[in-house]
Amino acid sequence: MGFKPLPAAVACAVGLLLWFFVPIPAGVSVNAWHMLALFVATIAAIIGKAMPIGALSMLAITLVAVTGVTSDNPATAIRDALSSFADPLIWLIGVSVMISRALTKTGLGARIGYWFISLFGKRTLGIGYALALSELTLAPVTPSNTARGGAIIHPIMRSIADSFGSNPKEHTEGRMGKYLALVNYHANPITSAMFITATAPNPLVVKLIAEATGAQIHLSWSTWALAMLVPGLLAIGLMPLVLYWLYPPDIKSTPDAADFARSKLTALGPINRGEGIMLGVFVLLLVLWAGVPAMLLGKAWDVNATTTAFIGLSVLLVTGVLTWDDILTEKSAWDTIVWFSALVMMAGFLNKLGLITWLSGSIKTSVESMGLGWVGASALLMLAYLYAHYMFASTTAHITAMFAAFYGAGLALGAPALPFALMMAAASNIMMTLTHYATGTSPVIYGSGYTTLGEWWKAGLVMSVVLLVIWVLAGSVWWKLLGYW
Repeated sequence: MGFKPLPAAVACAVGLLLWFFVPIPAGVSVNAWHMLALFVATIAAIIGKAMPIGALSMLAITLVAVTGVTSDNPATAIRDALSSFADPLIWLIGVSVMISRALTKTGLGARIGYWFISLFGKRTLGIGYALALSELTLAPVTPSNTARGGAIIHPIMRSIADSFGSNPKEHTEGRMGKYLALVNYHANPITSAMFITATAPNPLVVKLIAEATGAQIHLSWSTWALAMLVPGLLAIGLMPLVLYWLYPPDIKSTPDAADFARSKLTALGPINRGEGIMLGVFVLLLVLWAGVPAMLLGKAWDVNATTTAFIGLSVLLVTGVLTWDDILTEKSAWDTIVWFSALVMMAGFLNKLGLITWLSGSIKTSVESMGLGWVGASALLMLAYLYAHYMFASTTAHITAMFAAFYGAGLALGAPALPFALMMAAASNIMMTLTHYATGTSPVIYGSGYTTLGEWWKAGLVMSVVLLVIWVLAGSVWWKLLGYW
């Protein structure tokens, strides 16, 4: 059987209930309501893991085309259902995931991690900072936060902990493994918030903001990176300290860790051809995404972010650092393109059919009745949006389900468009801190056994509050200096 019966039954029941039995509210068209029924059923199936998200997305595309909720013309309906496959933002993430494969294949990702530990590894706290800085270095070109935190940084973290005899199997995780595992994980949401290309759902946030503001706000790679720079760096600076205070390691001095990292670097040998080319592509991507040629030479030298990603991938293919077989076997990239396209398509048509406008208005009316000003109202909306993630096992599903309506309600209540957009974008990543199922990275690191469930959730709640305070205070001041409000 290709699906889990109980979650599938629940998702189907929810969709059928909305489609046939729940009265359509005044001001909502039949097609908009039916699209909502398909959308909610899809999100319910994703949450319940009725099928892999890519398979569910194929079903969603099929249902949108067959039911004709976007058009009575069958040819137009299938074009609508497939329309998001031409979205450049979706290909930006898909191609970037393909590029990030070269970090693992060449060994450059591991080299960067061990290099930072060789510099800062004389104390356990320093190792924590080395892991966080490794995350930060890799984040701009690693849109799979799971690959970055779970496949690249986590093995390095485990090898360091093992070298000091800190192992869950021997019940010695308290020596340093618990602390390092939590730092390993909590660097992930912070770095994900700092770049559009640091996690797959960020371009979805960009698209939803643009749709909600009638394209008046369209966050570029450089605008996002600049806006998140100061709060992100402050968060990177404070996070290892907060976790050190919360779960202090038994071993605090680690003079051998730097030597261990240097021995690993020696074993890797000099930077090889593949690593050198990948490093060059890394720099090229950052330069083009940051818009440096356009700043120096004029707008004629501006390069689209997705075009930049294709340039980087083409260089890796032409030089043989990546082969076409590597690209074909990078299943996560193709999977992301499929499910991302389906969810973006459904969210887009919910907006085009007027459902998001109606839902935002309903939320606005409810919050407005509390008598809050725009500051209190937008804070309430952001907190409700963020902490609703306790009910989600996918950041993409959460963002797709709630972002547009909550952001639209905030705008209607008077929140300044760009600062509120940036806070909601940050919240879309901060929510990853909360649970052991919050994003793909969490089960990888939690599953390695260094923390108990209670310790993980406590650290997640504390870090969510710390990060929110940093973004609200430092972010607001920084954005004021940048002239964003």
